[in-house]
This record gives sequence, C-alpha cells and structure tokens, in this order.
Amino acid sequence: MDFRYLLSALPLLLQGLVVTVEATVLGMVLAGALGLLIAVIRLLRLPIVSRIMDFYILFVRSTPLLVQLFFLFYVLPWYGLTLSAFGVGVWGLGLHFAAYTAEVYRAGFEHVPKGQWEAARALSLSTVDTLTLVVFPQALRPVLPALGNYLISMFKDSSLLATITVYELLGVTRQLASATFQYTTLFTALGALYFLLAYPSSLAVRYAEARLGRR
Repeated sequence: MDFRYLLSALPLLLQGLVVTVEATVLGMVLAGALGLLIAVIRLLRLPIVSRIMDFYILFVRSTPLLVQLFFLFYVLPWYGLTLSAFGVGVWGLGLHFAAYTAEVYRAGFEHVPKGQWEAARALSLSTVDTLTLVVFPQALRPVLPALGNYLISMFKDSSLLATITVYELLGVTRQLASATFQYTTLFTALGALYFLLAYPSSLAVRYAEARLGRR
C-alpha cells in the first residue's frame, strides 16, 4: 500500500464516489416509482397491460444488467433515442431493479389481510384511497428490508456503469490504475469505499424498520 499516493488520488476517487451515489439514488427513486406502478397495475389486473407488465418482469429478471446497459447505450441511438452515458446508467439501473421492486411491492400487498380491503370497500373508499390510505401503509413495513437490500445491491451493481464510459468510482479507479499501475493501493481503497458506504446504509434500513415496527 502506497499511502502517499492514495492521499493524492483520494480527491479523484471521491469524485467518482459522488457519481456512484448520484446514479444509485436516482436509479433507486426510479426503480421504486416504476416498481410501485407495475405492482399496482398487476394488482388491479388491468387487461392487456397486466400481461405486458408480467412479460416485462420475466424478461428483465432473465437477462443480465450488463446486456441491458449495452442495449440502451449502443442500440437505442440507432433509433434516434440518445441519452448521456450517465442518463443511460440511471435508466438502466432503474428499469432493471423496477422488475424486482415490483415483486417486493406485490408481496407487501398480499401481506395485508383481505379484511382490510373488504372494510375499505364497505366504507365506499375509492381504489386510490384504499391503496394510499389503507393498503400501502400496512404493506410498507414488511417490504422495507427487501427494498433496502436492493438499494445496496444497486449501489454495488452501479460499478457496471464503467463499461458504458460513466466515470463513477470503479471507472475512475481503473483509469488511475492503468496510468500509475498502483493496482493494490487503488483497488484496496475501492473496496474500502464501497464497504464504508454500504454498511451504514444497511444499518439505516434496520433502524427504519425498527421505527416502523414500533409505530
């Protein structure tokens, strides 16, 4: 370990870490919103649309994230849809993990007793009010650990964005290592930075779960 070189390279590594965090947070927001929308569509069993969502989940979960990123980055521009490398990374992460969060939300909805649905129907609540006021608050707690796990998984999988020229943490590390050959120093620091951010995130998820449990 060359700690003197590590100190000089640390500002660049932290810049890459900022890009990693930004891509992860934006991707998780997108995955959470799309996953919830897909879960609601499947829950309501809307004709045709539900079948499309079923196929979407099956297709995304059956293909690697790396292949999906390459498709978005290299194929879509041929059809006139061009995004920045960072934008492709965020959408790639969001669309990929939306298929998983949709299944998590579905499990949460099934966790709510049927009597809650029947009571809401007896009170003449609309479908939107039933979902937002009755079902979703009760479904949130059991799905929170799984959503937290996917957040951490997305944080680690964001390293794949380096393959589409996004200079996130891994991309910056590889670029520095190829120029200086400080592989041991840089990749040890890379692993430490991933751990230092992922571990507190897991603790935060446990804390939020405990708070919701007490309420």
